[in-house]
Amino acid sequence: MKFLGLLLSLLLPIAVVAKPSFITIKGYKVEYEIAGKGKQTVFLEAGGSAGLSDWDPIFNRLAQFSRVIRYSRIGNGGSEQLSKNYSSEEYAEEARLVLEALNIKKPVVYVAHSYGAYIARRFAATYPEWLSGLMLIEPSSEHDVDIMRSIDLAKAEKQIAQVKLDDLKNGMSNQYLDFWSKRPLPDYPEIGDIPVTVIASVKKYNNKEVLFFTDKAREMWGELHTQWALAFPQGKAVLTDKSYHFPQQDEPEMVVQEVRELLNRIEVE
Repeated sequence: MKFLGLLLSLLLPIAVVAKPSFITIKGYKVEYEIAGKGKQTVFLEAGGSAGLSDWDPIFNRLAQFSRVIRYSRIGNGGSEQLSKNYSSEEYAEEARLVLEALNIKKPVVYVAHSYGAYIARRFAATYPEWLSGLMLIEPSSEHDVDIMRSIDLAKAEKQIAQVKLDDLKNGMSNQYLDFWSKRPLPDYPEIGDIPVTVIASVKKYNNKEVLFFTDKAREMWGELHTQWALAFPQGKAVLTDKSYHFPQQDEPEMVVQEVRELLNRIEVE
């Protein structure tokens, strides 16, 4: 089985059909949904090739205490379909265009999952005036390949090469082309001194065919994200052994509580 196919079969949640509205960004139709009337605006960025349904378990709960926006990037979900090798720079620009098209006037709290967290990092470094806080859930990073290579270099190179081939074929995930092959990436102090929460899973996988899912990799994943989160002046690390790659699916109450806590930290700035 191809590496990327295995990742998808293990990690992708069951999609739930949403009832979105549409706006036009760069000539393409983009689906979005807004709910709630809170003082702060939470902006949700899905992972990988996921659409706005990535946030079904927590969207309405967040709307109980904030205005919350979710959308599907061009090519994903119910947005207009296309196939190209996107960059995080392009995705970050389109996220800004979405906010502008929706007439958002004040900074948002950016909550992003997996590959979406790298887009959020790029957004935070490029458009700092748009952000008041940042939450990265199971964030993919340039260190994913470092973990794999440190465990078994030869096997890691084979698995990474398969991801590269899948990226070139699929043209939307960009796991290799966009960030595994880029150094350096946006980080503090480029992101700036804002409240940041990083949620990472250290739960052990039964299927350890992929190096990234081995017990050692899970331990290193938790250590890396703890150190990284605490490097931010207002950083907080949250490790869970109750979720796999989708805490918002497996532990929605925990994620909602962490979003609420992040909003509270912003309130008292």
